[in-house]
Amino acid sequence: MGTEAENMQSDFDALVEAYRTRCLWFLRQDYVAKTPAEKLRVLSYIERHGDLDAFRRSATLRTWLSRHFSEASAGS
Repeated sequence: MGTEAENMQSDFDALVEAYRTRCLWFLRQDYVAKTPAEKLRVLSYIERHGDLDAFRRSATLRTWLSRHFSEASAGS
């Protein structure tokens, strides 16, 4: 995993922990999104149920993840 991907994962983990109680209350407390599709779903929940800061942080991660997920699925 490269530095950029590690930074994204770290940012994702921090966002999830910051908003787990408020936005992800319906998921198990120990739920961890593993695949890119699961991560995109979690980001969608945070965007829908969080505040403006959550929306902005989530959108940044979604853009990065979508770009890299699309490249991987296209075989790049």
